[in-house]
Amino acid sequence: MAAEPAAAAPAGALQRSQVDLVDFVDWSGVECLNQNTGHSLVNALKQGYREDEGLYLESDADEQLLIYMPFKQVIKLHSILIKGPEEDGPRMVKLFANKEHMGFSNVNDYPASDSVVLTTAHLKGKPVTLKYVKFQNVRSLTIFIEDNQSGADLTKVQKIALFGTTVETTDMKGLKKMEDH
Repeated sequence: MAAEPAAAAPAGALQRSQVDLVDFVDWSGVECLNQNTGHSLVNALKQGYREDEGLYLESDADEQLLIYMPFKQVIKLHSILIKGPEEDGPRMVKLFANKEHMGFSNVNDYPASDSVVLTTAHLKGKPVTLKYVKFQNVRSLTIFIEDNQSGADLTKVQKIALFGTTVETTDMKGLKKMEDH
């Protein structure tokens, strides 16, 4: 007999505690493969830029994009928002937690932490709730945009926002010393 799953917190309560994680991105390590240098990742990811409808991230040689984002501290990722145009906005998106040095040649060698097929509602700004258990101790996130809505040669992304919480780390050595006194 299977064990009963633990009761989850009400969805509304979980949502309220989530924050935009853009402030925790370690910009020095961010990479985007196959981006058009005139329409780079900064346009879709950085605050101020990503709110400007005229700025966007665009793929270069084909429709695929591979984005790597390290974080300054460990985070828990709850949901992701990816906005784009209805025709050439992303469709299949695969997310990988804590996978470094991925390229187009090996991205399919690893199982995704979560895969999402974006709908028109998502492209207009509806966040996608992720498999939260797969994103508990995230040091980096790789986003593989596999294709777009219409099968066009290029993919456009107007905004990427990540929502979750930071992980409070406890110094166990410090606790031990306090107990000794």
